Amino acid sequence: MKLSIILALLAAVFAALTGILAKIGIKDVNSNLATAIRTIVVLIMAFLMVLITGELKNIFVIDGKSYIFLVLSGLTTGLSWLCYFKAIQIGDVSKVVPIDKSSVILTILFSFLFLGEPVTSMIVIGGNLITIGTFVSIGKINKNAKTSYSNSYIILALLSALFAALTAILAKIGIEEVDSNLATFIRTVVIIIFAWGIVYFRRTHTQLKTIAKKSYLFIILSGIATGLSWLCFFAAIAIGKVSIVAPIDRFSLVITITLSFIILKEKPTKHTIWGCLFITIGTIFLLF
Repeated sequence: MKLSIILALLAAVFAALTGILAKIGIKDVNSNLATAIRTIVVLIMAFLMVLITGELKNIFVIDGKSYIFLVLSGLTTGLSWLCYFKAIQIGDVSKVVPIDKSSVILTILFSFLFLGEPVTSMIVIGGNLITIGTFVSIGKINKNAKTSYSNSYIILALLSALFAALTAILAKIGIEEVDSNLATFIRTVVIIIFAWGIVYFRRTHTQLKTIAKKSYLFIILSGIATGLSWLCFFAAIAIGKVSIVAPIDRFSLVITITLSFIILKEKPTKHTIWGCLFITIGTIFLLF
């Protein structure tokens, strides 16, 4: 099995843990503030990696084009995070994650349009199966809700998917001539400025002292899982094709839904079970 595929699968596992740990940690915490705290953890991990690999010295020799796309990638990641973590705060993880992972079809499309990556029949079949599984997992939308707020997580999750797809494409362009660990560090610097800028603008930083120790613990663990997922994912797209790596990374959906049933005690439905089956088969197609 190719190294890029192994890294993508590892990224999926850590991404799944991110969603579960974050759901527990942000139960009584402002989602933007929780995102900002998590970003500090990811930044520390990214900084340690560039120190260990000795790549920090190359931060000043990166060309302007790479910096532009890495910064743009960081901004789209920040937007995706803000939408995603607000969505899982107000909706079930097993409902939000499938919508968020629908970015797979957009990623494949963008990689073909902007990166010129060839789209084989296996990629098309696998991508379509994952997309079908994604929307099957969503199930029926609650049309009888008294307010639109109860279903607003759907819009947030869709926005998260769009920004996530743009992140993969922009990052691929930005890290063509840059070490993946150094690229992750640069992107995280952008995200932390963006995230904390929003926190201070909305004055939610005043809530830092009121966060429970348990919430801090799970937010930090979520940040560690995110950092590990990122390191694996961006190393994978640096040596592999985005159109293959990104869909495999989306396999985290199956893992997340399974863990949401076991850990969060969310009730499984026939929609989520069938959706997971389609996504699993689609991922197998991409492995070939």
